[in-house]
Amino acid sequence: MIRTGILCLLCVAAWAQQRDSDELQQIDPATGKPVATQPATPPQQAAPPAAQQAPPAAPPAPAQDQPGAATSGPVISAPPELPKYPDVRMPGESGWSLGAYVWVPKEHPIFDRGRASFFPQASQMTMRGTPKFSDGAEFGIAVGLHNTLRISWFTARAAGDLTSPVDLTAWNQTYVAGTLISTNYTVQDFKLSFDYLSWPYPVESRRFRLLTLWQLQYLSVRTVFDAPQLPLVDSTGAPLVDAGGNPISYAGQGTKWFLSPTFGLGAHEYITKDLRFEINASGFAVPHHWTIWDTDASINYRIGHIEVRAGVKGFHYKTSTAGDFFVKNTMLSPVVSLRWYSD
Repeated sequence: MIRTGILCLLCVAAWAQQRDSDELQQIDPATGKPVATQPATPPQQAAPPAAQQAPPAAPPAPAQDQPGAATSGPVISAPPELPKYPDVRMPGESGWSLGAYVWVPKEHPIFDRGRASFFPQASQMTMRGTPKFSDGAEFGIAVGLHNTLRISWFTARAAGDLTSPVDLTAWNQTYVAGTLISTNYTVQDFKLSFDYLSWPYPVESRRFRLLTLWQLQYLSVRTVFDAPQLPLVDSTGAPLVDAGGNPISYAGQGTKWFLSPTFGLGAHEYITKDLRFEINASGFAVPHHWTIWDTDASINYRIGHIEVRAGVKGFHYKTSTAGDFFVKNTMLSPVVSLRWYSD
């Protein structure tokens, strides 16, 4: 039985081999004889096309004659620089300047008692006299682009007479009702101002300027009172004396002053290169103490190095009401000035 199975397997193997051999042979129709042929190349062993066998092309080398060309790695192009616009300075925004101005305030200061006074008499009186004019001066120097450091000063003084309707006390003197009282006052103000360009920035070629004003002001008011019609000598011509043996005087005088910061805004509009409009306002107050503010608006026209200014100026002050006496006033009047520029 086993022999029979082995014999069958050998017969099947011989038949399969003969079949493969017959498939590999072809018969030549002319001669009738078999022609030997080569077995076909299996698809998985077929040679790749010539295009697939070619190695990949190398990337082009960077140009060596171009400045800054990279020798390795990716080439990165820098973005172009933004265009730069010139920052135009208008006349007067460089160098230094010197000016003088005149204005004619007509308002009268008011003198009154403060919270620290304890005498029974009244003290409120309106100072008499009108200043012929109030004069001032200023010096400015450019600090950086479009900024200015400025020092200015003005004074106003006047004198006049009044008749007291009631008993009045001023400084160390008391004047009974009906007394003719002469009044005299002098107001002085010193201001240090840093005019800082806040908008627009950069200015480029714009004609408008908005400035913030950072200032320090010193104000003093000196007042003098007297009774010129009261006698200073007796019937014999001898000088009258007080209880201490000193000659009698009916004059009373004193000075009130304060130092205060002030903050504000200024606007300049250049209508043309030489014609501009200017407005400034600043101030500061401590409640129940002092108050100060000043403002001006003007048209300014420049001819060469000289600028002519015409406009209106206002100024208000009130010394501290916490003392024995205080003085207050609000002045508003036309102003004219000349300013010389170095640029």
